[in-house]
Amino acid sequence: MPRVQKEAECSGVCSGCLAVLGGREPLTTGPLLINISSIKMSLRNPPSFQHLAMQSLLSHPSWAISAMETLPVLVFPSLFMEVYARAHTEVLKALVQAWPFRCLPLGDLAESPDLETFKAVLDGLDLLLAKKERPSQWKLQVLSLQKEHPNIWTWGYPSMARISSPDILTDKPTESHCSGMTEEQPLMITMDLTIKHGTQDALQAHLLNWARERRERVQLCSRKLQISSDSISEIQKALHVVRLDSIQELVVSEFWNRETMKIFAPYLSQMKNLHLLKLSKMRADFYTASQKNSWYSWKIGAHLGQLQHLQELHVHEVLFLYGKLPAVLRSLRPLKALSLSACALQEADLRCLSQAPCTRQLQHLQLTSLFMDNSSPESLRDLLEQVASTLETLALEDCAFTDAHLSAILPGLSQCSQLRVFSVYGNHISMAALYNLLSHTARLGHLSRGLYPAPLESYHPQEWGLENIDPERLALVLASLGQVLRDLGPTQRVQICTDFCHHQNKCQFYSLGPGGSWVLTEEGLPSLSALSV
Repeated sequence: MPRVQKEAECSGVCSGCLAVLGGREPLTTGPLLINISSIKMSLRNPPSFQHLAMQSLLSHPSWAISAMETLPVLVFPSLFMEVYARAHTEVLKALVQAWPFRCLPLGDLAESPDLETFKAVLDGLDLLLAKKERPSQWKLQVLSLQKEHPNIWTWGYPSMARISSPDILTDKPTESHCSGMTEEQPLMITMDLTIKHGTQDALQAHLLNWARERRERVQLCSRKLQISSDSISEIQKALHVVRLDSIQELVVSEFWNRETMKIFAPYLSQMKNLHLLKLSKMRADFYTASQKNSWYSWKIGAHLGQLQHLQELHVHEVLFLYGKLPAVLRSLRPLKALSLSACALQEADLRCLSQAPCTRQLQHLQLTSLFMDNSSPESLRDLLEQVASTLETLALEDCAFTDAHLSAILPGLSQCSQLRVFSVYGNHISMAALYNLLSHTARLGHLSRGLYPAPLESYHPQEWGLENIDPERLALVLASLGQVLRDLGPTQRVQICTDFCHHQNKCQFYSLGPGGSWVLTEEGLPSLSALSV
């Protein structure tokens, strides 16, 4: 038998490889370069000719680089995956320069890209940017480091070709964004950024420095920005590079002081496309100096008032709002979602909820751990009546509501014809009040889920508290509730909460199963976004 020639020699770029990569049969004249010793064939699933040709091409990086201009477009996604996985940095640079699509969705390829391999991608971009004039074959406009297109790399060429530039900017680039720009659109890089305490992510830090040095030809855009650091230098370092009008979600947390907020607040008004703002755990020295707090609340409200696209405001453990909520809300445009939790509020703050124009079209409202037992419920009733035609999610959780509070808001609640989710767990109500509440919510045709507290009759007498629930009393209560629900025939899934902990993010529910028996489950605490799904 003739010996198998382990490697066929070929000079220049192998036309057989390119033919196979292009989906054609290899030419019979001219050997196909295949390194047989590197192929581990499976009899059931042998490698395709295209895969073998790709491996052969990559075994000679210089040939692969010189072949970029003649490679068929349809092989670029699979070739890029192979090159990226093998960390062929020189071939990777060439692939980036020759990328034939508008977008390179790198974030969907690797869970956390290797820094050195990522640097090779940026080196490829540098080679592109260094050209005085854009070559006609330059297609790449966006390097996306976000996870936006699941399975896009396995779907291949047709799906890759359909990806367009991300719709995150409403304004065209101006001189302030990219000074010295020509008429050519700048290269856009999109990445969700996180500024945290301590050492920053190495890849993000490298990208920020790289983009800072190329501001004239590169725009760094971030759809979501998370800030959990009190270091104003780190915050400014990022904000001076990223296009502020690309930010659609902003999450700010931890113990900011007034000086940090004073420096940061002006940046807010430049985030013109901000849709969601979440402020949490901002205490520090805000609880002192009431007059200064008033100034900061007004200043923040003034900057927020310039955000024409703001739709959601979530506030958790923000102490500087005490008595100052009207200053923040009065300048806002109509919101779709408002969440206030664990904030110290005055009666005037609660009253402004029904008076501020921004709350009159709410679709989702969550009030949690606000301790409203000494407040007048009329303001909340008025608010419910105003949003009765739009409200879809209502959460009034752990607010120390009593029977009197529920009775006062029932007229407004009964008008919420679009309500789909209603949560009122953690409040102190009697069995009679719960029966009355269920009879009203049963008439809401769109209501699909209701989360209610175990009534006071479930606990040891004079010892209300989640740790003092009486199993025997609870069993009697659930049996009675089961009969009530069968009589009412509500469309909603009724859950009775017997235990919850906000710090551990857990909640214990009894749900009425299909067989008519109560089933105990433990779930994470429902957030406003989870409730509204």
